[in-house]
Amino acid sequence: MSHLDTPAGRTPAEVLSCYYQAMLDKAADELADLYAIEGVHEFPFTPPGFPARFEGREAVRAGYRAIWGASSAEVQEVRRIAAYETTDPEVIIAEHVVVGRVLPKGPAFTVPGLLILRVRDGAITRVRDYMDGSGVVGARV
Repeated sequence: MSHLDTPAGRTPAEVLSCYYQAMLDKAADELADLYAIEGVHEFPFTPPGFPARFEGREAVRAGYRAIWGASSAEVQEVRRIAAYETTDPEVIIAEHVVVGRVLPKGPAFTVPGLLILRVRDGAITRVRDYMDGSGVVGARV
């Protein structure tokens, strides 16, 4: 049984772990299933051609299917730098670096990022995803 099977009991740290695994797998359905129906995913530092936000679980699903479906990037690793619990038990802040390569034999890239996740009843209600898209601009993903 996967940790995705029991959403109501997941802590923000467990949701973060599932989030990173879905990103590594480029699994839009698994990622979207982590969100509440009305969950919002925001990109405050939006790279060119990237949406500023997805509103609702199905928008997250469709948005990541489209992004990942159009990308020739392969995520090889999500390096977890740190996770910070806050005084708000629904919020976790995480630093990471996404490492990958453009397929078939293209350049490597690294994308540093910071996530602020709000999790209620085991589901993401809001993500603020601060990623440095300049890490992939030269890689042409």
